[in-house]
Amino acid sequence: MANVDLSEALVPVKTIPAQLGADIIQKTGYKFVIREDNNEVISCMTDEYQLVENSEIYETASRVMTGMDAELTEVESFSNGAKTQFKWTLKGTKVDLGDGDVVSPEITLRNSYNGQWGLHILAGAFRFICSNGMIIGMIISKKNYKHSIYNMDIADIEPSIEDTVLATDGIFRKDLPKLKETKIDEKHLVSLIEMIPSNQMEAFTQYLMAQKPENYWDLLNSATWIATHTMKRQNEATHKLEQQIYPTISKWAGIA
Repeated sequence: MANVDLSEALVPVKTIPAQLGADIIQKTGYKFVIREDNNEVISCMTDEYQLVENSEIYETASRVMTGMDAELTEVESFSNGAKTQFKWTLKGTKVDLGDGDVVSPEITLRNSYNGQWGLHILAGAFRFICSNGMIIGMIISKKNYKHSIYNMDIADIEPSIEDTVLATDGIFRKDLPKLKETKIDEKHLVSLIEMIPSNQMEAFTQYLMAQKPENYWDLLNSATWIATHTMKRQNEATHKLEQQIYPTISKWAGIA
């Protein structure tokens, strides 16, 4: 395992009913999600919210990743622990796209205690050619489970993690080379520029002028360069952009 800090991500949490009145207790239909280390309230949810602790997700994913040559490479928590994501890199799977470009899949699991995220299982890519070894944020598959007491699927996510890992290999070998073979439509270059946050625009346009992307693989690299080299990992805007990059550019390239 890489040098990652799990302490914040794995803080135990619990739910308690939100009640009115000291003597005659009335049900409100809501409950609080509370950190057990300091008793701080993380969120107030309806009684239909199904709590799934990060520790359960981490332990389940770790079982799946065992034997797959996968390494936990990143753990991020946001909003006082209300949202957390784990990233594993499958270093045993590598696709060489030529000119020293080697990519390997990564699996990201996201969870929240405030309802802003469902339980997400994402498949993406890790780029070895980057000298800083950072994630480029290519999201190629996404599964989402709502935190609901009526959602039976959320109780057993292990098969979904396994399916995502297995399906990723074919996508890497078939779709990524097509990005490199397909020339850019200029209107898509303009559309990509519009996706970049305004405070990153100067750095991005300078990069485009220097690199002069010709195909959609070049365009993907240009977009992910800004996410990995100039945007801050602790900002949610970085992760939001990462999720948009691959689906958008692959669609432009004609990959269904």
